[in-house]
Formats: sequence, structure tokens, C-alpha cells
Amino acid sequence: MLKYEELYEMLRKEKMNDSLQKIPTDFIKSFSELIHENKRNITSNGDFFAEELVRDKKQYENSMVLFKELILRRKKKLLNLVFIANETSVMKKDFENMLSFEKDLFDSLLSSVEQTDKLISMLLINEASASQVSLLITDDIEPFVGMDGESVGPFKKGQSVLLDRKVADILIGGQKAVSA
Repeated sequence: MLKYEELYEMLRKEKMNDSLQKIPTDFIKSFSELIHENKRNITSNGDFFAEELVRDKKQYENSMVLFKELILRRKKKLLNLVFIANETSVMKKDFENMLSFEKDLFDSLLSSVEQTDKLISMLLINEASASQVSLLITDDIEPFVGMDGESVGPFKKGQSVLLDRKVADILIGGQKAVSA
């Protein structure tokens, strides 16, 4: 069974290091046993003001605070690992120090971040294509300077092209192209 001092030491190590620290795979079960033991000690002691009861209550409260802080620090480290894995394609760094539910959380978060990146890319592509128009060239066109100062063309009659909306409007207005 986990002891209060071991819990304290786990949190101290987690605070002192940037990477996830190794903790026992049965940590949650052991912590649960520690808490249940503390509760049992608190409820079995009949003397409300007994020194042991006060100590047990305080240890119970402190154990809960330590546990919550330990889990919070580990979650923050997992989030950081997700961002690193997403940006560098380095997968599953510190994976061996993760508890099973942390591995599931890591995979789920990484998948969500990757899906969001794909969505952003699709939105950017759609936004760029929304400002462009597909045309069918109806007359040969010599190279010319577009609205952005870049050279556009040459185009041959019958060619299909994707051009900036403003340039497309000019070509359609000059009867050099039609919307495709």
C-alpha cells in the first residue's frame, strides 16, 4: 500500500523534473487504498479531539491535495508532449512513464490536435480557392501582369485555368474567357 511519504516524494520529483516521472502502474489503486485506510482510521476513532484523529484527518486532506496536484502536473506535461509530438512528429516521448489512462489521454489529445490542424489547412485551401475562379480561355492571351504584380499567362484558346477573381472579371469583360 502507498504511504503518505511516498506520495509526497512522487509530487516532489514531478515538480523538480520537466519530464514525466516513473510512478507505479498500480498508483491509482494504491492511492485509493491509502485514502480508504485514512477514512477508516478517522471513522473508527471515537474520541473527536484525539491527537491521532486530528493527525489522520490532516493526512487525509493533505493526501487529497498532493494527489490532485500530482495529477494536474502530469496532465500539463502530457499536454506539452502532445504539442511537441504534433509539431515535431516525435511520437510518444516519455510514453513508458505514462499510466494507462494517461496514454489514452495522450493519444486522444494528439488525434484531436491533428484533426484541428487538418481542418485549419482545409479552411485555408477553401478560402484561397474562394478568391479564385475557374475559367475557360476563349482567345489566345499573351502574358500580362496580374493584380498582385506577378506575371500571368500566356494562355491558349480552350485552356482551363484558375485565376484571381478580379483578373477573371477583366478577362470575361474583355470576352477573352468565360466562367468554367
